[in-house]
Amino acid sequence: MADMFLDKFRALVPAYLDAKWTPAEGLTVDQLRQMIADSELPDELKARPRLPQVLEEFYLALGSCEEIMEAYHFFFDPDELIVEDGHLLFLEDEQERWVWGVDVDTLDVPDPLIVRRSNNSGMWNDEGATVSEFIFDLLEFSFEEEDSP
Repeated sequence: MADMFLDKFRALVPAYLDAKWTPAEGLTVDQLRQMIADSELPDELKARPRLPQVLEEFYLALGSCEEIMEAYHFFFDPDELIVEDGHLLFLEDEQERWVWGVDVDTLDVPDPLIVRRSNNSGMWNDEGATVSEFIFDLLEFSFEEEDSP
């Protein structure tokens, strides 16, 4: 499958960190596969050939870039991915009030819709965006906040 998001995710390093993207910012395919194998994901998900394309390319581009992976929100490392309530969880806010994920029934969609769960109420809400739209908006907001006087 052709890359859909890889270059856009790589472009976030110079856009937000004022540095050139290097391969050290991301994970290799082998590293990603090993981390997924080492995760707590159910065996049927570990046996899948891939994560949704958007998440796979995010990790390949930025999976080792702490400045982006931990910019006010925390993207789970691939070995920290979990499934709860029928959702693959991959992101949490810094106060641990909210967690984001995708419905496991949509893992074959290259860029599935993202949903958010309140850790207080356990209620799920549709964010009205795909994973890529949400990530780009989240990081833009996070880094604009950082740059504000």
